[in-house]
Amino acid sequence: MRMKKRYWIAGTATATATLAVTAKLLARPRDADWNKYRDVIFHCEHSCFVEVDGTRVHYQEAGEKTNPVLVLIHGFASSTLVWSKVFLSLAEAGFRVIAVDLLGFGYSGKPRNGAYTIAGQARLLIGLLDRLGIRRATLVGSSYGGAVAATCALDHSHRVEKLVLVGTVNNNGPLRYKLMRIFGAPIFGNVVSPLLIGSRRLLRKRMKRVYDRHAWVLDERRVDARHFPLRASGTQRAIIRTVRGWDAERISRDAHLIRQPTLLIWGENDLEIPLADGERLHEEIPGSRFVVFLNCGHLPHEEYPEAFTKVVTDFCG
Repeated sequence: MRMKKRYWIAGTATATATLAVTAKLLARPRDADWNKYRDVIFHCEHSCFVEVDGTRVHYQEAGEKTNPVLVLIHGFASSTLVWSKVFLSLAEAGFRVIAVDLLGFGYSGKPRNGAYTIAGQARLLIGLLDRLGIRRATLVGSSYGGAVAATCALDHSHRVEKLVLVGTVNNNGPLRYKLMRIFGAPIFGNVVSPLLIGSRRLLRKRMKRVYDRHAWVLDERRVDARHFPLRASGTQRAIIRTVRGWDAERISRDAHLIRQPTLLIWGENDLEIPLADGERLHEEIPGSRFVVFLNCGHLPHEEYPEAFTKVVTDFCG
């Protein structure tokens, strides 16, 4: 009798947990609603939308259209938010600045069968330049966005004027991280990953990890601005598929083929993409420059926006 009771309790607990998870998954919004969240979106007055290959792309633009073009490309599971501290200052320095939400992220479209690969994102970026009538641009890519920028430089070299790579993903090392292994796991990952991606508490913990001086940078509005798009089922699907389609080894393998003037920017204490990766890229990319921000984590443009703006402006002339 006691054995049966224990089985009954265990079965009830499992059923209750399953129902709770199912209810949470069903309650997710399908997409991030720009109109609903505009009050928490940084620089929302600069937001624009355009269709690229049938998918709506969100980007923010500032600066005179006749100025040299800088395209800012965010990292994995992020959005235009990461550029919010340098977006206007770069425009004031004399550039036409375009910060884009990659396919599946932020407020861009999240098609079920989208090309959630580095090469796919590079094609989207070139498509955006075509739609905006931009022949050549300097690409500024952070983390995963750096891999997208480097791929554009390799595959569409005539469209890339210069290259700025910030803590750039350049191999498959990040797939070893525990969260990435969960996202990549079939079946189990499909159920658990959305719960982890949509957790505000876990997000805040992750955001603290990427900043060396998180107390200076992190505030609740920034957490909200990052969190709201991550609650959408479309974003969560895009993140899972990005991990499962991750192949960044080419960036290191073909770095020596990059011919554009290239600036590498790294944080001294980057826990996501080690400084040694940046040093290796610097050795491989002919004539590249390498700037290291001391006492800095993965996102120098957020921790040291004024210094970052000056370094990029000096490099781009």
